[in-house]
Amino acid sequence: MNRLSSFLKFALAAACLAMAADMARAEPSAPDLYREHCVACHGEQRLGGMGPALLPESLQRLRPAEATAVIANGRTATQMLGFRDKLDAEQIAALAKWIYTPVTPAPGWSEEQIRASRTALAGAAQLPAKPRWPADPMNLFVVVEGGDHHVSLVDGDRFEVIHRFASRFALHGGPKFSPEGRFVYFGSRDGWITKYDLWNLAVVAEVRAGLNMRNVAVSGDGRWVMAANYLPHTLALFDADLNLQRIYGAATLDGKATSRVSAVYDAQPRQSFVVALKDIPEIWEISYDPKAEPIHDGLVHDYKMGEAIAKPGYLGVRRTPLDEPLDDFFFDQGYRHVLGATRPKADGSPSAQVVNLDIRRRIAALPLAGMPHLGSGITFAWKDGTVLASPNLKDGVVQVIDMKTWQSVKSIATPGPGFFMRSHENSRFAWVDSMMSPTARDTLTIIDKVTLETVAQVKEPGRTLAHIEFTRDGRYALASLWETDGALIVYDARTFKELKRLPMSKPVGKYNVWNKISRSEGTSH
Repeated sequence: MNRLSSFLKFALAAACLAMAADMARAEPSAPDLYREHCVACHGEQRLGGMGPALLPESLQRLRPAEATAVIANGRTATQMLGFRDKLDAEQIAALAKWIYTPVTPAPGWSEEQIRASRTALAGAAQLPAKPRWPADPMNLFVVVEGGDHHVSLVDGDRFEVIHRFASRFALHGGPKFSPEGRFVYFGSRDGWITKYDLWNLAVVAEVRAGLNMRNVAVSGDGRWVMAANYLPHTLALFDADLNLQRIYGAATLDGKATSRVSAVYDAQPRQSFVVALKDIPEIWEISYDPKAEPIHDGLVHDYKMGEAIAKPGYLGVRRTPLDEPLDDFFFDQGYRHVLGATRPKADGSPSAQVVNLDIRRRIAALPLAGMPHLGSGITFAWKDGTVLASPNLKDGVVQVIDMKTWQSVKSIATPGPGFFMRSHENSRFAWVDSMMSPTARDTLTIIDKVTLETVAQVKEPGRTLAHIEFTRDGRYALASLWETDGALIVYDARTFKELKRLPMSKPVGKYNVWNKISRSEGTSH
């Protein structure tokens, strides 16, 4: 009887262990799922990489139900693909819940850590002040290759690679140049700023500005470099050699709310940086003009007359209050007006608006439905004025807006939603991709800037064509075959015929030095 009793106890214990094992297998492990499917883009500690940081602090505007939908279906205008075909509903729900749990210990990136991260090339100041290579330094292309995290420098006359070098992981936000075009500054998703000497083909300084960084901007006078961080919620200001000068906490005036910083832009005619905030309904302007007017943070009855105690205008924060945050910006050529947009509204109504930086208030609502990608818009002369043309991340359309009346001039149909649009002041034509479309991502549409009509298309069947840039003189247009086994494709900008292609590993963007430093009306700023 004792043997039987012992056997029964053993059997019962074994059954319980088996049941527990079955239950453990049945319950999805969010950390394991994350390591298998998410870590490559979002980082081991969810601090961000190719994708954004997945932390409670970074997800303040994303409801858990929305997060579940994004994991299942992907997200428009990003590289986030849906996992509905790989994970079941329980697994997706477990992941969505887990990313809202805090990381322990809480991540941060202090002033001391920023300073300690900086490295610099010894003797950089003695490097020759002339290019080591026999090409026009003003017609150089800097090509970011996302497939294997390299950068290629391309001669814009011969269309040959001058040099290729390894970059930091997941460069983002577009490289920025010093005023003379010698130095280029790269920003990576995981917070590194790299200063590269294009003439001497050398990294001369690096620093980690944050843990999840959106982009960098270089002041028009070349003295300052500003970094916009998602994590921590800061702006970091550096001198041209990447020595930290100041950290700005991205917070409301009373300090009760903080925000991710969507982007920072240099507004050269204003001698200032303009800052987009993801979670706070404000636009910031930080002047680097030593003669900037004082800042008054109290109530203002007249924008020229401040109340409360004045703060220094030089490198101080001038706030423009808004009804809602704007996280995608475009500027007129004089940088007096900010054209901003948010994610589409539930009722489908336009979500873009115009803000006058001088009087610090909204002056118009833009009739742009869907999801306009204003950051990739262009301006050009049309009839007696100037128009803005913007691709749309949600709809197959290019929307053209009169920049005096802020009214729609025309909506130009495209094969599908696009991300990038480019032109050149010496070209009659504008090029736009449809890379957000699952069926038309292989098509570039060419639009006549006089008639506002589509005149041609170029295609790479079944592959992704995106991100156009022009040579210095506007004679040639370069496009990215956005594939791991991709290429840089050179087209005649008048006949649209292919002339040459250079093999590249997912060339996510290319930037002409002259067009960038001269702020060509057809390129991004």
